[in-house]
Amino acid sequence: MAKQTSSAAPPPPPAPIRTVALGSALSERYLSYALSTIMARSLPDVRDGLKPVHRRLLYIMQELRLDPAGAFKKSARVVGDTMGKLHPHGDQSIYDALVRLAQDFATRYPLVDGQGNFGNIDGDNAAAMRYTEARLTEVAQALLAGIDEDAVDFRPNFDGAEREPVVLPAAFPNLLANGAAGIAVGMATSIPPHNVGELCDALLHLIKAPSARIETLVEHMPGPDFPTGGVLVEPREQVLEAYRTGRGAFRVRAKWQKEPLPRGQYRIVVTEVPYQVPKAKLVEKIAELINAKKLPMLEDVRDESADDVRLVLEPKTGNVPAELLMEQLFKLTDLEIRFPLNLNVLDADQVPRVMDLRQTLQAWLDHRQVVLQRRSRHRLAEIERRLEILDGYLIAYLNIDEVIAIIRNEDEPKAVMMRRFGLTDLQAESILNMRLRALRRLEEIEIKKEHKGLSQERKDLKALLADDKKQWQSIAADIQELRKSYGPRTDKGRRRTEIADAPPPVEMPIDAFIEKEPVTVVCSEKGWIRAAKGHLEPGGIADLKYKEGDREKFALHAMSTDKLLVFGTNGRFYTVGIDRLPSARGHGEPIRLMIDLGNEQDIVDLLVLKGGRKFLVAGYEGRGFIVAEDEVVAQTKAGKQVLNLGEGEEAVTCSVVPDGADHVAAIGENRKLLVFPIGDVPEMARGRGVILQKHKDGGLSDAKAFVLAEGLQWAGRTKTKADLKEWIGERAQAGRLPPTGSPRAVKFG
Repeated sequence: MAKQTSSAAPPPPPAPIRTVALGSALSERYLSYALSTIMARSLPDVRDGLKPVHRRLLYIMQELRLDPAGAFKKSARVVGDTMGKLHPHGDQSIYDALVRLAQDFATRYPLVDGQGNFGNIDGDNAAAMRYTEARLTEVAQALLAGIDEDAVDFRPNFDGAEREPVVLPAAFPNLLANGAAGIAVGMATSIPPHNVGELCDALLHLIKAPSARIETLVEHMPGPDFPTGGVLVEPREQVLEAYRTGRGAFRVRAKWQKEPLPRGQYRIVVTEVPYQVPKAKLVEKIAELINAKKLPMLEDVRDESADDVRLVLEPKTGNVPAELLMEQLFKLTDLEIRFPLNLNVLDADQVPRVMDLRQTLQAWLDHRQVVLQRRSRHRLAEIERRLEILDGYLIAYLNIDEVIAIIRNEDEPKAVMMRRFGLTDLQAESILNMRLRALRRLEEIEIKKEHKGLSQERKDLKALLADDKKQWQSIAADIQELRKSYGPRTDKGRRRTEIADAPPPVEMPIDAFIEKEPVTVVCSEKGWIRAAKGHLEPGGIADLKYKEGDREKFALHAMSTDKLLVFGTNGRFYTVGIDRLPSARGHGEPIRLMIDLGNEQDIVDLLVLKGGRKFLVAGYEGRGFIVAEDEVVAQTKAGKQVLNLGEGEEAVTCSVVPDGADHVAAIGENRKLLVFPIGDVPEMARGRGVILQKHKDGGLSDAKAFVLAEGLQWAGRTKTKADLKEWIGERAQAGRLPPTGSPRAVKFG
């Protein structure tokens, strides 16, 4: 017998290779990723206020029958079912979402009732999912109410094996009640939580007046209501603008009180911290500021919290006003935050857009109307089916003997009954399935009673579906019931965040919270600056170490509360707080890190800000003027341009004009000296100034104002009025060379 050979099936033809530009392929895939992030991860739906992971969690928990009155189940079971059936992502991210829904300090109206360690306000993480248990809350049940009554659409899950709701029926205004936060690709959302009782008032008003003004709605809901309380101090105008545009921020402060102590002392107790601020990290930050001497008036901070929040702040002395101390803490720590508002949500058509307050409320009301209509139609269909069955039962009762005879004698009793009594298939099937005990007279009475009740309900439902006004009355009634459960007099609905007026500006001296002590500021030739404690003598300054190739350039005595004026070769003045300077234990830090002084520029002079003085400033081309000290103080790192310079020119001098100064001395690189009356030099706030001295070769080296009668200090020598007689002239002259024996230096200092 010949051996049979089986020929293998030919391999499938290779897929055609398509040439696509890299930019086009990248943009197509990035767009797909962006849309996935926006639609299926980061932005909440305006109707139920949920992201897909939250919606899937709640639906799975309902499928597991985790009702508020039922038993708890392990969080791992909930997470596993959610991941396996609806949400094919990491189990830890799903569990994190579940934990947040159960935290009463993170969610204003928790959707999950957690049992076990679900974290705390200090920022500690929850226990592993195998140790915690969860079930739904009444709020979550309200979000799911009617989901089995065709209230919303369903869609296949990721593998087509299960079905999931597109949106929840949401009988609770969850978006604004619990808020949301998320970062997508190119957009983000941030919605603070609000008080449900106030939301209900605004919704009821909007039903009565669909075109209500934002100002009117804000009267009903004056601002966010955070689960951790605090005090909202944002001005009303800003709150209105935020709700009007859908974008803005709310200024929230910790709630505190002053507790008196013996001998005129006191302590401050913080009882509520701003939303999403970890208490433990807040305490650490305050302690760091105390150690860094940024809060010299504060002695200590202690966390005495138990179930409630209690942060104790101990001032060093009772002489400091508590309001002043708290203002500084509000500025330096998260005891005051600005919580952003960005009402960027997916609308009913799944299009991301920023809504204002009225549009957000109206979107929820419109969704509730759609849910009401769908549930009513579903109920109407159930009633029609039940009435059809009841009509068949009544026919059977009227002809009970004949019906029994047909069932006993006929081979196909269903068909015979349908022909004999005009029954529908459903009616005949229901009669055949009827139990014998239902043939008693009492059951007939109950059927007639049920028939009458259902007929009336059918009539009411048809009237409801035909009348838009009745629909809004029904929605308003549901909202009023919700308000009873979460009104201002209930424990759940009582407002937690206090609404207060914007705090008046507190006048704080610049040095109010800086420990005042003598320091010596030292700056090297390469611009490394530091502050040594105490007023060092020349010998102590000389003992300071410098980097290789560097040496001392400026050294001056000051107080730690003083400000430093830096004049650069670019003609700009900079202001630096001496308390910001590094310690002299090391080599210091480059001053260029503190101010915007370019590497191609250098420091002309360094002075301690005293106020009320005048400076003589001049550039290399010999132009200069007098400027008031108060005019040169800068508020930013960029400094303040005072002396305008020509192209390639640099500033060369900045000297203090002494009281009673009547003359100016100018000296050029060519050693020519000129003395002229100070009245010829104008006082300006900014500009190039006037020519102080002309130079045929080189440029101006130095200039200073002095009292002629007291003489000119030049390189450690004093030139008297008689000595300077031959060099006194008019402004803008070239000057004369000094006589033999005069200092060789071209700088007066």
